[in-house]
Amino acid sequence: MSVSRTSKTSAGQESPFRHELYPYRGDTQFLTGTLGFIREALDAGEAIIIAVPSDKASLLRGELTDEPAVTFVEASTAGPNPGRHIAAWTAWMSEQGEGGRPVRGIGETAWRLARNASHLSELRYNEWLLNRAFARSQAWSMLCPYDAADEDRSALRSVSRCHPLIHQDGQSVRNEDYLSADDYVFDALPDPCDPLQELAYTHGDLSAVRSKVAQCASDAGVPEDRLPKLAVAVTEIATNSIRHGGGRGTLRTWTRDATFLCELRDAGYISDQLAGRTRPTAEQMGGRGLWLAHQLCDLVEIRSTRDQGTTVRLHMDIPQ
Repeated sequence: MSVSRTSKTSAGQESPFRHELYPYRGDTQFLTGTLGFIREALDAGEAIIIAVPSDKASLLRGELTDEPAVTFVEASTAGPNPGRHIAAWTAWMSEQGEGGRPVRGIGETAWRLARNASHLSELRYNEWLLNRAFARSQAWSMLCPYDAADEDRSALRSVSRCHPLIHQDGQSVRNEDYLSADDYVFDALPDPCDPLQELAYTHGDLSAVRSKVAQCASDAGVPEDRLPKLAVAVTEIATNSIRHGGGRGTLRTWTRDATFLCELRDAGYISDQLAGRTRPTAEQMGGRGLWLAHQLCDLVEIRSTRDQGTTVRLHMDIPQ
C-alpha cells in the first residue's frame, strides 16, 4: 500500500468528496482514529453518521454521550446486498444534512462476514463506487475503519485500492494504489457449475423464463415465500434484455454451495456504473429493473462491456 503526504484540505483529490480508509489494530487505535475524525467534525459544526458493527458502536457510544450532532444508524437495515448501500447512505446523508449542513460518515464494512468470494468482491466494488456516487458532493466525507489485526496484507491492499485516501497519524494521505481509472477492474466471474439449466428467450418468452426459474429455484431449496421476489427480479432483467439488449438473451441457472444463481446474458451495454444503486425518482422514465433486482435479491453482479455485452447474476441464499 503506497501513500504520499498531502494536506488535510486539498487531500490530493479532484473530487471534493473525501473517502478515507483507516486501517487500525485493536480497540484503542479504532477509538483514536474515529474520535479524532468526529471531534474535527464537531468543531466545524458538521453532522456525523456512524454505521459500524455493534461492538464498535458500543465503544463510540461510551465516548460520545449527549452529542446531538452524532447519529448512529444500523448498517444491517440496508440488507445483505452491497448494491443497496449507496442508496442507504444517500438517504442518511440527506436526512442529517438538511439545509446544506456538511455531513461526515463513519462506515465500517464487516469484511470478514462476507458469505462467499462473490459477496466480498461486490463489497469492494461498492466501496469504489462510493467515489463515483458522491463525486460532486462538497458537504460529504467518509472514514472507513478497517480491522487490520490479522496482518493480511493482500486483503488490506484489495480494500485500499477502492479508497483515494488513507487516514494515517491523524492526517489524510493520498493513496497511490487507488484505482482512479474510469473503469473498475472486476474479479472474473466464476464459471457455472453442473447441473446447469439453460434457456434462450426473446419476445413473448417471459412466462417461460419465470416458469423455468421458479421450478429450478424450488428444486434448489429456495424458500417458497422468496420465489415471487425472484420472479419479479428475473422478469425485470429479461425485459431489459428484450428492450435494450438486442431483443433476446440467455438464461442460465445453477446452485453453488448455499446459493441459487440466475444468470441473464444479452448483447446490450450498461454505461451507467451506478445503474440500479440509486433510488429512482417518481418522474423517472425507466431504470427501475436493476433497482428492483438489488432490492429483491441477496446479491447482484453486473458485468457489461461494449464488445461482450451484459451479464447479470442474481443470487438467492438457500437456508441450510
